[in-house]
Amino acid sequence: MLKIGLTGGIGAGKSEVSRLFAAHGAVIVDSDVIAREVVAPGTDGLAAVVAEFGPQVLREDGELDRPALGAIVFADPERLKALNAIVHPLVRARSAELEAAAAPDAVVVHDVPLLAENGLAPLFDLIVVVDAADEVRIDRLVRLRGMAEEEARARMAAQASRADRLAIADLVIDNGGELAELSARVDEVWAELAARASA
Repeated sequence: MLKIGLTGGIGAGKSEVSRLFAAHGAVIVDSDVIAREVVAPGTDGLAAVVAEFGPQVLREDGELDRPALGAIVFADPERLKALNAIVHPLVRARSAELEAAAAPDAVVVHDVPLLAENGLAPLFDLIVVVDAADEVRIDRLVRLRGMAEEEARARMAAQASRADRLAIADLVIDNGGELAELSARVDEVWAELAARASA
């Protein structure tokens, strides 16, 4: 089994790369998806978040109100730490379960947005970083996600710098151009990963 850590700053296109890897046959362990699962209604994770942040982070239907929680934690590093202390251990445990279920010759891609920030690189055989210039990422966040530019810049500032991410990369996938170019680069990287997994 080859354990890959896949990361990239917000707006870099990591989710698209993850989707392309899945199409090649990778086992995807997506931290964002798992992070939603562990705070779904009825979970201990959601109960812990509400105990820490109060009932105003719940919607009327009992789901977590992500924008309300985001407004609290992205404005205050200490509150973000408190949230991470609840969610991260739950995500790690679920990720380990999914990995354990993969075939021995699988390429297991852990899609981890905050891999650099949390010093997780040593947990993986290889780190793949999806990279794009800051201005390209801001443009995507504003144009495609409808964020205000100020919010996009704040989200980026809360993450590791490009330089910090690139410093831990074994392989870099440049996503500053068109989708066809990205797809071709992912094909190249996948060929290398598959060869290593079967070696």
